[in-house]
Amino acid sequence: MRCPFCGAQDTKVTDSRLSGEGDQVRRRRRCVVCKERFTTYESAELNLPRIIKRDGSRVPFDGRKVRSGMMRALEKRPVSTEDVDAALARINRRLLGSGESEVPARRIGELVMDELRGLDQVAYVRFASVYRKFEDVNAFREEIERLERQLSPEATRKQLDLLGELEKKG
Repeated sequence: MRCPFCGAQDTKVTDSRLSGEGDQVRRRRRCVVCKERFTTYESAELNLPRIIKRDGSRVPFDGRKVRSGMMRALEKRPVSTEDVDAALARINRRLLGSGESEVPARRIGELVMDELRGLDQVAYVRFASVYRKFEDVNAFREEIERLERQLSPEATRKQLDLLGELEKKG
């Protein structure tokens, strides 16, 4: 591993441990030349399926795009980075577990909505409104009603109230 500070090729691993959900190795390294310390992360290179877009074109799966979409939906919501990372890891595992070499983009959107539904109701509705191209207020209302019917009592207790504050004011 090349030192990011001086460019020397000789570095020494001083500590290794599992990171994330155990699917990464975190290594602390020290440059033998300049003595600076830095951290690297090692993970398996996986063959995730190619994505079939709506127009029929095929592109490599890009986890950064999935993360970006989730983070936009979760903006200003009380969801930890660790919870987002765990959700992304579950999406990746489901894609790998399917054994498919190609997956429609629609399936990725559904996987993201499944994860957001469990993380935060507001983020779920935000993402669904863009993903499903809601046209009017009724589409939002229908999705919120569907969400309320589908959530288990335990999941409902874990969520921040989506409409409670609006109902109290109105």
